[in-house]
Amino acid sequence: MHTRRRGSSDSDKPAADEPPEWSDVDEDAIEERVVELAEQGHSPSEIGLKLRDEGVQGTPIPDVSLATGKKVTEILEENEAEPDLPEDLRNLLERAVRLRDHMDENPGDYQNKRALQNTQAKIRRLIDYYRGDEVDEDFTYSYDNAVEALGLE
Repeated sequence: MHTRRRGSSDSDKPAADEPPEWSDVDEDAIEERVVELAEQGHSPSEIGLKLRDEGVQGTPIPDVSLATGKKVTEILEENEAEPDLPEDLRNLLERAVRLRDHMDENPGDYQNKRALQNTQAKIRRLIDYYRGDEVDEDFTYSYDNAVEALGLE
């Protein structure tokens, strides 16, 4: 949306209907590990990476949804351990705060000024999308609200 380029092609995950034979961890053990990692403060994507790299009981979990039949966020919702903000919105808020702090120190940096404007536009669109479900009805984006929502005060 904010660039003149077209989308870049990615590699697709191999089509698989069931988890690999070597990854035979119990679904309950996977769900417990997911909740444990969430309580440690990891985001859903970080949880997926940790399960892929470290695994559960020493066995890597290449795909949580294949192993359990649920996504990481669904597991977190069932166990009431979901984060207070959606991950994509949280990442954009962190980026906007970081860019704003940079702009305060470097007011002549016009390239990052535009990057901040683009990021703020994305945040506003996402807030409209999540309003009422994941975000309060009266939440509007501002630097102070972002800092407060991220708990950086």
